[in-house]
Amino acid sequence: IAVDPYFIVSDYPMESKIIGTAREVNNYKSFWCAEKIKNASMKFELEHGRKPKIALMGLAFKPNIDDLRESPAKYIVQKVLQNSNNEDFYIVEPNIEEHKVFKLTNYKTAFDAADIVVYLVAHREFSELPAANDKIILDFAGTKN
Repeated sequence: IAVDPYFIVSDYPMESKIIGTAREVNNYKSFWCAEKIKNASMKFELEHGRKPKIALMGLAFKPNIDDLRESPAKYIVQKVLQNSNNEDFYIVEPNIEEHKVFKLTNYKTAFDAADIVVYLVAHREFSELPAANDKIILDFAGTKN
């Protein structure tokens, strides 16, 4: 099946219900992740009396590539930035040099500076980062497994 099977769902809706349902679940998961980040940010602020610094780790469609097309991670980052309350964000994608919308930060710099580290894509570079007991870690990509 193609990476983006919407054309199958639109042409054959009755025959492709499982594809449509799977897509709905995947789309909801991105929203769910963005909400988890927002909740962690609010909890941090309540506990520490200041806005957290948040590292959003990964924009690519899948690990260790530079393709951002149809990326759930990119959608999550956009959603989090839309709903932000002026937190400091470090956006990381080690497989590209620059992005026309997001200001990118080196993954080590972002990790060191952040109060909350959010793994959105399991890039190999992220597995090299140490465990951090002084940070809140949200690992949506299974990076540390």
